[in-house]
Amino acid sequence: MISFDRSLDRSRVGGIAALVVAATLSACGGGGNTPPPPVALTCNDTLKTAFKPDAQTSMVAVKAFKKGDALLLSGTAGGSTPAAASDICMVKLTVGPGNAGPAGAPSTSVGIGIEIWLPAKAAWNGRVHALGGGGWQGGTAGSATAIASTAAADVAANEGAVSSTTDTGHSTPGTGAFAMNPDGTINQTLWTDFASRGIHEQAVKTKALATAYYGSAPKFAYWEGGSTGGRQGLSLAQNHPEDYDGMVALYPAINWTRFITSELYPQIVYQRDLAGTPLSKAQSDLVSNAAIAACDVVGGQHLGYILDPSACTYDPTKDANVLCVASGGTNATSSCVSTAQAQAMNKIWYGMTTDGTAPDPAADNGWSQAASSTLMGSGNQRWFGLTRGTTFYSPIFVGLASPDLEFPIASDMVALELQNPTIAGAGFQNATGNGQSLWKQMSYGQLSNAYDRGVALQTQFGGIDTNNPDLSAYKNRGGKILTWHGLADELIVPQGTINYYNRVAAQMGGMPGVQSFFRLYMVPGQGHGTPNGTSNPAAVIPAVAPGQMYALLTDWVENGTAPDQVTLQTTSGSATRSMPMCVYPKKITYVTGDPAVAASFSCS
Repeated sequence: MISFDRSLDRSRVGGIAALVVAATLSACGGGGNTPPPPVALTCNDTLKTAFKPDAQTSMVAVKAFKKGDALLLSGTAGGSTPAAASDICMVKLTVGPGNAGPAGAPSTSVGIGIEIWLPAKAAWNGRVHALGGGGWQGGTAGSATAIASTAAADVAANEGAVSSTTDTGHSTPGTGAFAMNPDGTINQTLWTDFASRGIHEQAVKTKALATAYYGSAPKFAYWEGGSTGGRQGLSLAQNHPEDYDGMVALYPAINWTRFITSELYPQIVYQRDLAGTPLSKAQSDLVSNAAIAACDVVGGQHLGYILDPSACTYDPTKDANVLCVASGGTNATSSCVSTAQAQAMNKIWYGMTTDGTAPDPAADNGWSQAASSTLMGSGNQRWFGLTRGTTFYSPIFVGLASPDLEFPIASDMVALELQNPTIAGAGFQNATGNGQSLWKQMSYGQLSNAYDRGVALQTQFGGIDTNNPDLSAYKNRGGKILTWHGLADELIVPQGTINYYNRVAAQMGGMPGVQSFFRLYMVPGQGHGTPNGTSNPAAVIPAVAPGQMYALLTDWVENGTAPDQVTLQTTSGSATRSMPMCVYPKKITYVTGDPAVAASFSCS
């Protein structure tokens, strides 16, 4: 058992306990030196007066759900409405002060909404298992009429842990417009709520309510999230190490302004180099699958995905099989690519540069700085590109290089960096002007300038980049972190996570010191939380199973069992494939035998 000082947790909830019992003082004789007995809290409206942690917090709603009850607060349940798997209690809080402003403005906020789910008292396992969000987050965590997270409800009902989620201070998901005031200036209050304060308040209030409701503090508190949720976990470790004992921080959206700005780069390549005409799905799939075929042979067999994209230097400008006849190739189909289109692919794979150039892949395939202990972005290459073989047309997300539609988080971010809402897409609303997709007119140099502006504005953006490599406070309190990142991530390129991990190692005395509390796994072929992020839909790719990392984390924190090599397995139809997942910087290495079996590989 790993132990550490919990005085911070107990001091935080001490005032809450006093408030909870204050109402019974007169009934118990009041005053004197004998403390009253604890008050048993009930999942009903009495909680609204019993739980008063501070002057900025108010309870919006509380509701008890019996096993089988439809999980909804208003309206009529339908056939697809999820039901409570066991008895659970939902509590919704708002933590001010929020941000005043005209009604209806995206920047107007009543405060941070937090939705907390409590298992039945007899079923509580003593844990908090809080969940992160995605994208710009937002949502209905502070709404009295809508449930924000049935996933958190499932954690409470099925696992027996207290769970929670937050809207990070704004109610409108899918847009960054909340971060700009009506006059076009930076909304520093909501940037801070989104970047760090919202998730910290979520931790504090979730643990406080659990302590008051069950009469004892949680034994362990865990965070789990991917993408924005992964960034949130690392933000908590960097800025509030006391909040959680362990973090599952998956494919994290750290280096926010750097990588989000660079997500617009593929579209700028299309605008500047291809007269605004993107590659079709057939064209990008043809070239991406050619890259896979050139780099996926293991044990004499094609895997259908690339084990190590850092070693792949495939160059479509030199591949006659994908080049059109008019460009000197042999491909006469409608999916062939011109030399200019092939070079556009090379640019997207290399990553954002200040001037739109990209070297010969044989000299530099875009990975040269990934393993550096220096923060990426100070040279001509501003950020990394999509890995070769990754799909340009994700069936789940708006792909970074999809046609006719920019990735909206990226165009929103550039608009915020330049404080010009018209640069964003149509979903960005502001009193000074709505989004008009004027990003299409930007040059390579102008996009690079937006990147620099984002980095320079970190203090006003609430420190959204979340890339401080000093995790010593979290290590010293006994905290543990597990991260995996797919090597075919369609949205957040994995090289940025590798670069951050190497920076942490340099800051904290090398890999052994980091691996004692923070372990990173790179997963070939896996996408942005999806089992297959490649352009080859037929690929059978061993994937991380739901709950697999959380189980490893709790075992590490509670029993001291540090995870090492992990086996992944996937079955598709009659095909089953397994492979090891290695602790970085080890890589999967083929030894001998069937490439479809994990035992044929080692981590070295």
